[in-house]
Amino acid sequence: MRTYTPKGREAEALEQGEKWYVIDAEGQVLGRLASRVARVLIGKDKPAFSPHLDCGDHVVVINAAKIRLTGNKVAQKVYRHHSGYPGGLKEVPLGRLLPQRADWVVREAILGMLPKNKLRAHRARKLRVYPDAAGLARHAGQKPQPLAF
Repeated sequence: MRTYTPKGREAEALEQGEKWYVIDAEGQVLGRLASRVARVLIGKDKPAFSPHLDCGDHVVVINAAKIRLTGNKVAQKVYRHHSGYPGGLKEVPLGRLLPQRADWVVREAILGMLPKNKLRAHRARKLRVYPDAAGLARHAGQKPQPLAF
């Protein structure tokens, strides 16, 4: 049995037919929201999905500051990065980061669920995350449709 793969003009039509969606993160669990948004960015739910093409849609996430976390993640989860110098390990607990940069926390969770390949950066550019609902006004021209889960 052959597998359908869009080629040529069909592939171009897929990339041009991108839609804009808005997702309200208020009261939603971070991991579940991130996996659903990543699926839309990849385009997995489209009938003509192809893994080597970027056929995903644009996503605007609002109210990231009102995200819900389960368990004891606020106290235990730690974000780490290293400067490259000896002793350059920086650790920031989620409890301190969430009030200041909730949009960054949600963005990192979503980008962590995208496949690590050459299309990742292009898909990441299709994601916009705002800590409150005021960021939606920037994308009024794109007429984003609400996406409920």
